[in-house]
Amino acid sequence: MSGSTSRDVATAAFLGLGAMGAPMAAHLAAARPTLVWNRTSSVAEAHAASHGSRDVPLDAIAEAEVIVSCLSRTVDVVDVARQVAGDLRPGTVWVDCTSGEPEPSRVLATRLGEHGVAYLDAPVSGGTAGAEAGTLTVMAGGDADVLERVRPVLAAFAGRIVHVGPVGAGHAVKAVNNTLLAANLWAAGEGLVALVRAGVPATTALEVINASSGRSFPTEVLIPERVVTREFPVTFTLGLLAKDVGIARGVLDAAGSPAPVLRQVAELLTVALRELGPDVDHVAALQLVERWAGSEIR
Repeated sequence: MSGSTSRDVATAAFLGLGAMGAPMAAHLAAARPTLVWNRTSSVAEAHAASHGSRDVPLDAIAEAEVIVSCLSRTVDVVDVARQVAGDLRPGTVWVDCTSGEPEPSRVLATRLGEHGVAYLDAPVSGGTAGAEAGTLTVMAGGDADVLERVRPVLAAFAGRIVHVGPVGAGHAVKAVNNTLLAANLWAAGEGLVALVRAGVPATTALEVINASSGRSFPTEVLIPERVVTREFPVTFTLGLLAKDVGIARGVLDAAGSPAPVLRQVAELLTVALRELGPDVDHVAALQLVERWAGSEIR
């Protein structure tokens, strides 16, 4: 596989056409021959009709030189890999963009390696907007040379591709990153509720915060667009954020890190998940902060 677009004609397979996977696969199909598979086959058929990919049964993904998975959980990736590993050709590269778990992924990498298949854990950040724009950030764990081989494939849907360490490191970085998102979101919500109760309109408080050292992605984008407007569109569910925060807690345990703030955020997300359910947007967690305070962030 060459870094030159004119010579790089590797066939790719994309597994999992959810809110993130569908636009990622669409960008991939625009750049090279792309096979697509989804547990609900009608989704793959519709993707093929709309984006020029080719929907295939699971066993047909062995035709591809690069396999990209973007499923809900590592256990799903492991299950799919178990079904097809024996059919994959030596030299195939499996790139897992799932927000998954480090240790099971290391086990999976070993099992795929027994079949001559290289594995990278390469979760992405940037949300559905980044997936649709093709500007995602990829944080890849695994062999750096393997990453260079597949970089032209990932570049179809990514604006930044970073090698972060050995297998499992990508999933660890993704989980900690999303826990920092949760911490920033929750802290901003608590602060804004207090300011609203003190007589400061939320929009005024955000104007100051976003021009000052307290700004963050939640204060600059998520809270103005979803909390102040009371819209809460579902683009990334609370259940998925809680899953990632739970993975991060495992990373903290494995590292022997006390991390009291991040562990407290994990506990708060568990309460929010129980009170609000897994299917609301992750930003809706601030509705619980508002409920406790008796005031909305307006």
